[in-house]
Amino acid sequence: MEIVDLSAEYENSYLHCLEEWSDEMDQAGDHKSRWYRKMSDRGLRVKLAIDDEGHPIGMIQYLPIEHSMALGSDLYMIMCIWVHGHKEGVGNRQGHGTGKALLAAAESDAMELGAKGLAAWGLVFPVWMNALWFKKHGYSTTDRRGMRSLVWKPFTDDAVPPRWIDRGPKPPRVDGKVAVTAYMNGWCPAQNLIYERAKKAAATFGDDVVFESHDTSEQAAMISCGESDCVYLDGKPIQKGPPPSYDKIHKRMAKRVARLNR
Repeated sequence: MEIVDLSAEYENSYLHCLEEWSDEMDQAGDHKSRWYRKMSDRGLRVKLAIDDEGHPIGMIQYLPIEHSMALGSDLYMIMCIWVHGHKEGVGNRQGHGTGKALLAAAESDAMELGAKGLAAWGLVFPVWMNALWFKKHGYSTTDRRGMRSLVWKPFTDDAVPPRWIDRGPKPPRVDGKVAVTAYMNGWCPAQNLIYERAKKAAATFGDDVVFESHDTSEQAAMISCGESDCVYLDGKPIQKGPPPSYDKIHKRMAKRVARLNR
């Protein structure tokens, strides 16, 4: 295995989060591609783990924290670290130290770039981006919001711990309408998929559903909205776990519309 910087050869694989075989990735639109082009000029770094046959099996992406969903300075923020874990494609490659190697490479790179530390987000239960995994590698919690922990590893004594952007108010409901409010950053295909499914579902209900979209690719917009990525249906988040299917989202909207027209 080798850790390399992202090159044009592997760009398509990166944009699909190493899951080119997944139809869902194609349904997520071009949001990540546009985010990548934008953030590449703002310090985004991407490293891939390549196996002996030349297949990308893991990735990590991180950027200056000033362009992320956390507040801080002189730090880099890990947006995600992912080692392919599905049977499809290159198969499950987790559990062999690939994630550890990617994290070490990112830390070394951030130090060379002059960062005072590296931050990341993690979930407090053992699924993707597990906060406990980061803690096992020397990270500590500096802030928490619900099930998401903000963790970090300082490189210098004068590093200042980051914190989450303050959560904003719930989106207002619209009199006589079903309101779908979407905050779209673009960095995560899973979030992009929810956005595209919700937008498609909302369009089937005509004037009964109002779909409002907010571009949160700039940190100033995230601070203003209090969100990075989320889709709300009448003030309640559509997602509470993995991306819900189009049918599930459509049914939830249909129930709201039915109540509206009683």
